[in-house]
Amino acid sequence: MQGQMMQQPLLVSSLITHAARHHKDQEIVSRRVEGDIHRYTFGEMAVRAKKLAQVLGRLGVEPGDRVGTLAWNGYRHLELYYAASGSGSILHTLNPRLHPDQLEWIINDAADKVLFFDLTFLPLVRDLAPKLTSVKHFVLMSDRDHLPADPASMLAYEDLVEAESGDYEWPVFDENTASSLCYTSGTTGNPKGVLYSHRSTVLHSYGVAMPDSIGISARDSVLPVVPMFHVNAWGIPYTACMVGAKVVFPGAEMDGESLYELQEAEGVTLSASVPTVWQGQLQYLEASGRRLSTLQRAVIGGAACPPAMLRTLEEDYGITVIHGWGMTETSPFGTASVLKARNLQGTREERYAVQGKQGRCVFGIDLKIIDDEGRELPWDGATAGHLMARGLWVMSRYYNRPDTDPLVDGWFATGDIATIDADGFMQITDRSKDIIKSGGEWISSIELENIAMGHPGVAMAACIGVPHQKWDERPLLVAVRKPGADVGETDLLEFFAGKIAKWWTPDAVVFVDALPMGTTGKIVKAPLRQQFQHHLAADRSPESV
Repeated sequence: MQGQMMQQPLLVSSLITHAARHHKDQEIVSRRVEGDIHRYTFGEMAVRAKKLAQVLGRLGVEPGDRVGTLAWNGYRHLELYYAASGSGSILHTLNPRLHPDQLEWIINDAADKVLFFDLTFLPLVRDLAPKLTSVKHFVLMSDRDHLPADPASMLAYEDLVEAESGDYEWPVFDENTASSLCYTSGTTGNPKGVLYSHRSTVLHSYGVAMPDSIGISARDSVLPVVPMFHVNAWGIPYTACMVGAKVVFPGAEMDGESLYELQEAEGVTLSASVPTVWQGQLQYLEASGRRLSTLQRAVIGGAACPPAMLRTLEEDYGITVIHGWGMTETSPFGTASVLKARNLQGTREERYAVQGKQGRCVFGIDLKIIDDEGRELPWDGATAGHLMARGLWVMSRYYNRPDTDPLVDGWFATGDIATIDADGFMQITDRSKDIIKSGGEWISSIELENIAMGHPGVAMAACIGVPHQKWDERPLLVAVRKPGADVGETDLLEFFAGKIAKWWTPDAVVFVDALPMGTTGKIVKAPLRQQFQHHLAADRSPESV
């Protein structure tokens, strides 16, 4: 016997319909690339999204067609999130920080039919356009006044939208229909596409909203600094509509001062970004002596949050850190370091130790760790293994790669090495490709980086394994000094004493002016391994391992 309940498909359009009906006066604030601040409401956004859906129809976009975007975080990009997916086509966000050759490959692989782009990217689009075999229309996300003198086949977003009536009903279709497409930011080979469904996107939005994850509500003013072209800004544009939170978009200005101004002016309570962005903001706050008067929670993901950063945000600024983990393949939300009741009874140091982990699952995601032979390992907080994931918003295969199967017995191999403790808190100890294997034992590069970042004279650090005559690999620390700091190699190596096993201590330190950064704000270690592959000599090894 089946239950006698209504059946309604989980569709992206239902999120904006809900927001327009129940939170129609809630604000959406955007710093535009044109240089000004734009503000309107969910109700007004819903009307413009319907007009934009009509625009897509006039441009020949049909259900299942891909709609590409090269855009910063802003209200027009948000309208595309709903117009494209809501109308049955597929939103394809593109990372403008990628090399043009990679962008060309991705757009052609996805077979985007229309490409929407912000004014910032006009020169890039002009260079790409002749090489894009599938794109029929190029739409500048501004008005006619900002079109170039020789617009060729370019169209003006605002002119297109204003020409439509908005008399449009969102179509109803199977919730398993594809909604959006994101490509991984892998550093080797061509990126791989992950094709999300309406069902997975809506369920993921619930997961992000839950109190034991990011916990967004109608009482929040949310600033997603994480780009909308990077795994859909961690799902925040969808969840904000689901719960009716105020949304503040930073546009292209993501320096410490610009973010501070927006946070203070718009009463931001929650901000989300990668550690390198938070570092820039903390440096600005320290230099200016300013305080954040409304910010309550800092969501940090994309890379491990250094313990020193966690401590500074919590102790110096009274901001609760939510440390998270996820991947393009997991939509991306996987875990969040939200404390359980028992953790609140511990000391401050014990709480920090838990918050420093990548966190625990909400319903909809499951994790396990396995050894090299595929045997599941215990959740004791000490045993490290290969991290595997499955769930309601985890991918099953890559886009346009029918001959590959990334699953192992129904689980996705994340490529991370991790531990899980008895309370379910997972901690990444390294990427499989970054783990340092010395004398047959594993050394966590992340743990060494976190310790180095705790030194008052270190701004950034990366630890890599480099070839060694006796031990196969030994750790080499590559660090960037803070402005004015005079920390040397001996000082920094002595800083590790008592914090780790002695044989984990890096063999040497190299100071550089800057570390290579990837397109999503993460440190890229491959160039460092190449540059310093011959740096260590056998006689610099520790006496024993």
